[in-house]
Amino acid sequence: MKELALKYGCNPNQKPSRIFIDEGELPIEVVSGRPGYINFLDALNAWQLVKELKEATGLPAAASFKHVSPAGAAIGLPLSDTLKQIYFVDDVDFELSPLACAYARARGADRMCSYGDFVALSDICDEATALLIKREVSDGVIAPGYTLEALEILKAKRKGAYNVIQIDPEYKPNPIEQKQVFGITFEQGRNEVKLDDDALFEDIPTANKTFTAEAKRDLIIALITLKYTQSNSVCYVKDGQAIGIGAGQQSRIHCTRLAGSKADEWWLRQCPKVMNLPFKKDIRRADRDNTINIYISEEYEDVLQDGVWQQFFTEQPAPLTREEKKAWIAQNTNVALGSDAFFPFGDNIERAHKSGVAYIAQAGGSVRDDHVIETCDKYGIAMAFTHVRLFHH
Repeated sequence: MKELALKYGCNPNQKPSRIFIDEGELPIEVVSGRPGYINFLDALNAWQLVKELKEATGLPAAASFKHVSPAGAAIGLPLSDTLKQIYFVDDVDFELSPLACAYARARGADRMCSYGDFVALSDICDEATALLIKREVSDGVIAPGYTLEALEILKAKRKGAYNVIQIDPEYKPNPIEQKQVFGITFEQGRNEVKLDDDALFEDIPTANKTFTAEAKRDLIIALITLKYTQSNSVCYVKDGQAIGIGAGQQSRIHCTRLAGSKADEWWLRQCPKVMNLPFKKDIRRADRDNTINIYISEEYEDVLQDGVWQQFFTEQPAPLTREEKKAWIAQNTNVALGSDAFFPFGDNIERAHKSGVAYIAQAGGSVRDDHVIETCDKYGIAMAFTHVRLFHH
């Protein structure tokens, strides 16, 4: 098959719409559902991300994409009891495979933004992963294959309308890529830069030059994630998973703040006071997510006021105070931070430090590199200049 007609493009008024290939056959098969234009943009970007994560780490990888940027990305490390609870997988009666752990991490990092996502899996989707996907509000999944059990589960999701795409893992695109804007064709070489070796950590201008093996792994995860995130972008990573991604901002400090606030929320969800909120047993997962998000924000009164809290809780919880939040966030340490280009000022480092960042990988090359280095040294942060820019548009 060389082309596939789509219902419409980005918006219903944009017709006709299709995906096609000039040479050879499309490397994809729609197993179930009817994916749309944006679904395919998410799927193909997400697939590249998880494929590279698997190649770089040797572990199964998963990504949760929304509007052509990842909401979460992770590798298949085991889940602690705390992570199982905050990712809502502590109630399953089956063993979580490494791929299922990767998916739970990718989906759970930013559950608000992952709502209605497109999933990418680096490995053949197994039954455990399919059962987790079945529980969530999602548009579709792309993987190199599916077990019979997994396929049966996914094809039944949304009464058969769930989008299931299978991609040829051996497919290699043309090294020259094109896109059109306003009737004008742009052409460039594909971004084939490899982000998986120690060469990334050869130029370390900070006083602290120590990167643990886990820190290098997490920084590589951050950089690969950024390679497929709309620029400007930064990514906070801890323990093999993205915990905060800031995408598509016009200034880098806003990326750093946005991603940092997401990393803080991920950590705050693990605060005992939040984990022990007295939710009603029948509350839906999406409502629980939204309520937690509001509870740990400055708008907490929106869910704690009389006449409202009764919808969600068996008793009225006490607020999580600003002092309590600050004290809990201060316990988050050894976070890795990647940036798709240089940090122009030390204010980014100041913000990153507040979210526990101890390791940084960025391109370098700012006229204020000296100020950025000085700010890292102020907090004992180890920073590497990769000399690789990762803009994605």
